[in-house]
Amino acid sequence: MADKRERYTMSRRPASFAGMAALAAALLLPQIAGAQNYPNRPVRLILPFGAGGVADVTARLVTEKLGEKLGQRFVIENMAGAGGINAARAVLSAPADGYTLALLSNGTAISVSLFKNLGFNPVADFVPVSSMGYFDFIFVTQAGSPYPTLAEFIRAAKAKPGTLNVGTINVGSTQNLAAQLFKSTAGVDVTIVPFRSSPDVLIALLRGDIQMAIENYSAVQSHVADKAAIAVSSSGLVRTSFLPEVPTVKEAGGGDFEARSWNAIFAPKGTPPEVIATLNAALREVLETPDLKKRALDLGIEAKASSPEEILDRLKADIDKWAKVIERAGIAKQ
Repeated sequence: MADKRERYTMSRRPASFAGMAALAAALLLPQIAGAQNYPNRPVRLILPFGAGGVADVTARLVTEKLGEKLGQRFVIENMAGAGGINAARAVLSAPADGYTLALLSNGTAISVSLFKNLGFNPVADFVPVSSMGYFDFIFVTQAGSPYPTLAEFIRAAKAKPGTLNVGTINVGSTQNLAAQLFKSTAGVDVTIVPFRSSPDVLIALLRGDIQMAIENYSAVQSHVADKAAIAVSSSGLVRTSFLPEVPTVKEAGGGDFEARSWNAIFAPKGTPPEVIATLNAALREVLETPDLKKRALDLGIEAKASSPEEILDRLKADIDKWAKVIERAGIAKQ
């Protein structure tokens, strides 16, 4: 009897394994087919910012072309909120099928150290697709200022510690942390004054309440163009394409300084690799479109794609970099 039972059991195993394999294949077939036909319906791109800002404008420029390239609409959804928590939750609660994507940025990297409980891990919970755009910040002084160059501002700040004010938007913003980093690399004692909005920063500068401001190019562009403000430096490692005559902070004697902002597309962890590859290839083509590059550059944005690995490395590096700046500045976690 034992032999018969053993033979019976053994004879049933292949059928059982075959059945399980068939079931697994049946379950995977729709996912594989869906990835191969991607996209076959509209795609959502959720932004952790309100409408009208640099990230929003960049996303709309890119997704317009992306939709034309892939034959489906890409719909922008703005979900502004502290640390991008609401936007991230909305993306992570959706199926990982490529139809709900996230815009992450250097602001996401900052939020990791700025919040006690962010509620998500941008490295572990998302997979990278590609960067969309990079942009530098511009250091500006008032027209007629005794500091028409950053080098002169640094000299004055060292000669009279604690007497000069630098304006930025709110504490914890990239502009604000760039000011903190500048204090450290340039070795200056200046007072960083946070404001609620970019217009408030510029009003304070033109009124003389602050001696220098650090802002996006789009925020200062009109004031620099009509010579109400002077662009004295840019925040990247190399000079910007839109202000090539303006030296970098490092060139002006501000030490080993670099503070670039970036925006990128990420997808929820588990998104099929075929979908990531399709999106990355399309973005690489779209972001080289001459009219898109020009429209982006007019806003101070360098439209540029990356490999998934490159933008993931940038995210990780910025998480480490801004964590140190936040700790050194003594900024309390929210």
